[in-house]
Amino acid sequence: MRTACRIPLPLMLLTGVATAHAQSSATLYGALDDSLQFVHNANPHNDNLWTLAGGNLHNNRWGLKGVEDLGGGLSAIFQLEAGFSINNGASSSYQTGTKLFGGKAWVGLSDNRFGTLTFGRQFDPVVDLVQPLTADNFFGGTFTTPGDVDNNDNSSRANNAVKYASPVLAGFQFETMYAFGGVAGSTGSGQTWSAAATYGTRPFSVAAGYVRMDNASTFAGRGFVPPAPGAPGTPPGWGTGVTSDATFISIINLGYASAKSVGIGSIAAQYVAGQFTFNVRYSNAQYKPDGFSAFASTERFNVAAAYVGYQATPAALLGLGYTYTHGAGDTSATYNQISLGADYSLSKRTTVYLIGAYQHANGTQRIDETHTATAKASVGSYGYTSGSSSQEVISLGFRHTF
Repeated sequence: MRTACRIPLPLMLLTGVATAHAQSSATLYGALDDSLQFVHNANPHNDNLWTLAGGNLHNNRWGLKGVEDLGGGLSAIFQLEAGFSINNGASSSYQTGTKLFGGKAWVGLSDNRFGTLTFGRQFDPVVDLVQPLTADNFFGGTFTTPGDVDNNDNSSRANNAVKYASPVLAGFQFETMYAFGGVAGSTGSGQTWSAAATYGTRPFSVAAGYVRMDNASTFAGRGFVPPAPGAPGTPPGWGTGVTSDATFISIINLGYASAKSVGIGSIAAQYVAGQFTFNVRYSNAQYKPDGFSAFASTERFNVAAAYVGYQATPAALLGLGYTYTHGAGDTSATYNQISLGADYSLSKRTTVYLIGAYQHANGTQRIDETHTATAKASVGSYGYTSGSSSQEVISLGFRHTF
């Protein structure tokens, strides 16, 4: 649905060498998404909240991406992407503090026959290949896993990453990625690695992958206390010697901020039948401790979800999603979430939407290194911490892309 403004660039800007056959271009693009939002049980005191909330269908962002034709099917490519808050204009780098290009920052080479090799800050292969076959691809974080404990809403990106994406051959494609921890004398410390593959011949598509992210250990151990429930920001010390961003965005997994590593396996399948789109997915996310962690047993989150979308008209899409999340190992809690959505395209670039979700939690969850408590609800990837076992979020919004 995105259209772009293409801006010719002098060849010398990208290469410094003039060649007769090469052509260069850069594309300026972005998304602006804002809504009037109501949250029932928005905080530990169960107060209700009316607010403006941006980034429901798309994170608010702007970016540049470019290509230079090097001849013979080979191209130089790059992408830079920055996030921002639509309601106050502040830079917003996807839970990562003050990065100028917190969304993406990479450069690479692409060949029609051999595939694409990129270097820099980028999504892992599971996000690239598995997420497009899930409800999050259509309606964003309101339809994603509670707390985004399995990174279905791509809360995490990898720094210092080298990624290879194969060309699409008879509907099959695969990607691999390795991100260097950069710790002298300990090559594997702080690393992230991932692989995924997809196969699609309309109307059926399937994808599967795995990502393992080392967590920061410099701040961990007995005596470390994660932020209080509902507190903004990430754990202190995050980012020291690690490649992937924090995924601890809600009360559901905040108690595992001292995990040694997070490993996530995901699989999804989608079937398109006329005006209907059906998809299902399953993921297993494991938060593993070491001797410095504030918890002793691996916490496993098993997630199963289903989605049905109905393209009522070329401009109107309706969606229904259900997500079941069960945490077990260190503690045991279950989260059931139902999501509804509708969006209407006023043009190729402008959409109005109404989305909402209800979640019910039960069991026991870890809230910090020494305390557990009755499980509290937290819808999708918003991070609102309810003081009760239930929470509802409703957003009436407007999105424009360019």
